[in-house]
Amino acid sequence: MAIQPIRLFGDPVLRTPATPVADFDKELRKLVKDLTDTMMDAPGAGLAAPQIGVGLRVFTYYVDDQVGHLINPDLDLSEECDEEGEEGCLSFPGLSFPTPRAVRAVAKGFNMHGEPVTLEGTDLMARCFQHETDHLDGILFIDRMDPKQRKLAMKAVREAEWSGLAAPVIRMSPHATGGKAL
Repeated sequence: MAIQPIRLFGDPVLRTPATPVADFDKELRKLVKDLTDTMMDAPGAGLAAPQIGVGLRVFTYYVDDQVGHLINPDLDLSEECDEEGEEGCLSFPGLSFPTPRAVRAVAKGFNMHGEPVTLEGTDLMARCFQHETDHLDGILFIDRMDPKQRKLAMKAVREAEWSGLAAPVIRMSPHATGGKAL
C-alpha cells in the first residue's frame, strides 16, 4: 500500500491544469495504485492526481461499491442539473456544500493500459466524474457554487483547523473611544 499525503486547499498544484498522460507504463500503473490506496484510506468517493501533487490527467473513484480509474477524461454532460447535491472534497477535509452538477455524465478516456474506456454515471457517480475532472482542469468545487454559497464556504475554510490560518487576534483600543472616531 502506498498512501500519499493529500494536498489541501491553498496548494498551487490544485489550481494548475494537469498534463495529459502520454506514457501508459509501469509508473502510471503505480500512480493509479497510489491514488486508489490513498482514496480508499481517506476514505473518499474520488481522488485526482493533482491532489497528491502529481500534475497528470488521472483520477480514481469509489462510488456504489465500484472502484475504478480514468485517464485523460473527456466528459459529455446532461442538461439536467442537480442544484442541491451536497459535495465534499478530500482537499477540504470535513466540509461539504451544495454544488450544482449535471445529473448524468458520460466519461470517455483510457484505463492504465491505454485501452479506451467509456463510463456512464448518474447522480453521485456523475457528480464524482465532474468533480475529479474539474481537479484535472485546476477547478475546485467551490468555483461551481453561486456567489452567496461560495462566500459561506470560504468562511468555513478560513475557520477550519486544517486551513493553516491562525485565528485573528482581536485587540482592544487603549483609548477611551474604543478605537472609534468621534
